[in-house]
Amino acid sequence: MEILKNYIGGSWIESKEKNTIDIVNPASLDILGKVPFGVKTNEDVQVAVDVASKAYLEWKEVPVMKRVQPLYQLKRLLEENAEDIAKTITEECGKTIGESRGELQRAIENVEVACGTPMLIQSEFSENIAGGIDEFMIRQPLGVCACISPFNFPGMIPFWFLPYAIACGNTFILKPSEKVPLTMMKVFKLIDQLEGLPKGVVNLVHGGKETVDGLLEHKKVKAISFVGSTNVAKYIYSKGAAHGKRVQAQGGAKNPVVILPDADLEMSVKIITDSVYGCAGQRCLAASNVITVGDDGKIKDAIYEAAKARSTGYGLDENVEMGPVINGESRARIENHIAKGVDEGANLLLDGRNLKVSGFESGNFVGPTIIQNPPFNGKTVHTEIFGPVMSLIDLATVDDALEFVNRSNYGNMACLFTSSGANARKFRNQANVGNVGINIGVAAPMAQFPFSGWNDSFFGDLHGQGHHAIEFFTQTKVVIERWPKEWSRKF
Repeated sequence: MEILKNYIGGSWIESKEKNTIDIVNPASLDILGKVPFGVKTNEDVQVAVDVASKAYLEWKEVPVMKRVQPLYQLKRLLEENAEDIAKTITEECGKTIGESRGELQRAIENVEVACGTPMLIQSEFSENIAGGIDEFMIRQPLGVCACISPFNFPGMIPFWFLPYAIACGNTFILKPSEKVPLTMMKVFKLIDQLEGLPKGVVNLVHGGKETVDGLLEHKKVKAISFVGSTNVAKYIYSKGAAHGKRVQAQGGAKNPVVILPDADLEMSVKIITDSVYGCAGQRCLAASNVITVGDDGKIKDAIYEAAKARSTGYGLDENVEMGPVINGESRARIENHIAKGVDEGANLLLDGRNLKVSGFESGNFVGPTIIQNPPFNGKTVHTEIFGPVMSLIDLATVDDALEFVNRSNYGNMACLFTSSGANARKFRNQANVGNVGINIGVAAPMAQFPFSGWNDSFFGDLHGQGHHAIEFFTQTKVVIERWPKEWSRKF
């Protein structure tokens, strides 16, 4: 069984850590490989940072127009190998092949936007701010930057950061999730083919908490990007900041969607169920609390029928609409949350527990679940379940729905389904979240926009993607110059 290697300085290098954990297909439970996991992975971090630090001295001096040329090559290679990489995402992460293809397309779009860094990074200039004095602001790279990525989007999330970081003149170290490292192994084999990218500019190290702490504590690492749960995001943010680093840490969510009686029922129900159950609910923009306003039962019945009809199985089957959750621990945790919802007094409208898929009976499957009217003071309404579980709640008015939305400690996303422009405008202005959808179920920003998030869903100031990424991966320098006219006449 293959033990994955690190990619450091342009070479595949065995980890100093000999202990490993299995990489497991969540549908079949087949072992796909082994990844280093233990205390000595911290030693791998030291090697990677030293290499990246040396590479930075050369890379930062390369003109930005030349720095983006490898990204054009990477875009082409990703497109040429998209189906193979998408298959790997499905095998190790569990999502459907269609979801994996869409994820990789989002990664490619970020590479495309980062190719525009020569324009995005331009200086600001003011001539003759006083007699013979000009002033301008330039952006310069930070140094070694690192990314700690999660299991649920192994192909996309690293690309919220990697292409922007290197286009801005930084060097980069990626720590993929130990649950799903194979996707990035394939991507880094493509990166290894890029011309014009010096060895050591982009590196990969495996491991768990020891690897993370090594990156957080190393004084030569200047910036940390993270996506994961809120508890870990708080840890990353506080520890990184304590070590003087720039940090962007995306946390968890409990995303509400609101459907009004004037919404297009058929369209809204399809979009909402896709939002709740897509990626088996394992995404930070999954809808979780579905709020119907003044429902006479039609919306509830339509949602129930759509959820019940959703097919669950192995993601490589083109007809499957939902795959397994990532592992047995997640399955048990999700099923415990469903049981708690019942204990709290909610009506279990649709129960996805104990689901068996033919041919994959041992897989980590949880079927679409609907918990109706859980109590507002209970845990079901407020806890991120990170699985295919919908809380279905009926409220009387739009104002009641907005009050519910803004009661949450999270702030990743909120969506409204309506045909009323007035209600849409009110909702988008008053919802206390970073991403708003109107007749959209997953308000995922395109690559040219920042992936926003508020409250306990994000820690930091600048998000991934777009202009925010350029600002995050550069530091500003203001230059003020005096060139009196009489001096120029002397030469």
